[in-house]
Amino acid sequence: MPIYKTLTPNSQTTVKIWKITESYEDLLAPITLKPENMQRVLGMKSELHRRGFLSVRHLLAAFGYTDADLIYDQNGKPHLKDGRHISITHSFTFSAVVVSDAVVGIDVEKQREKIGVIAHKFLDYENLYLDKEAKDYIHKLTVIWCIKESLYKLFATPGLSFLQHTLVIPFTIEEGATVAWIDYEEKKNRYQTTFFEFEGFTCAYALPA
Repeated sequence: MPIYKTLTPNSQTTVKIWKITESYEDLLAPITLKPENMQRVLGMKSELHRRGFLSVRHLLAAFGYTDADLIYDQNGKPHLKDGRHISITHSFTFSAVVVSDAVVGIDVEKQREKIGVIAHKFLDYENLYLDKEAKDYIHKLTVIWCIKESLYKLFATPGLSFLQHTLVIPFTIEEGATVAWIDYEEKKNRYQTTFFEFEGFTCAYALPA
């Protein structure tokens, strides 16, 4: 299908989301991949991963970029050749790309009960305000995970820990936004984060506050 959703948080930032309904063959046909990326796709065992990878290239095209415009640094962070900032995510049947003049991170996750099993791996300060018995507990956990994953992507620094170096200020699902911090090596960085839910998924993105 075409673009599922387009958001413009500010005049310098655009988010595009793709719902992956096409076959692998239909996604591949109109896209030109760098040889190394073609080999990467062919080496993927999961068709879902192949389709996710290709859907991101369709999103790039929607921004006016090609696969050749995207490069990765030694930490695995994507960059655009024209110097604009980019972040990429895909989960099951959705993918998303955000492009901005500012450093930015984005994440999409499927809402699943099993996130509660790993909550201790990424929650610290947040335990002070979360209620495990609340109906929206899994939703809030997924929001926090997406926010912290977005922070991790934009910071792209080896050694950054969800548990030790990131925190998310209390929020309600209805607010759709909160502040988050990275506290790393005696430097505190503040970010404005936005989140929303759709079709059993959560998306969050982070920009400098």
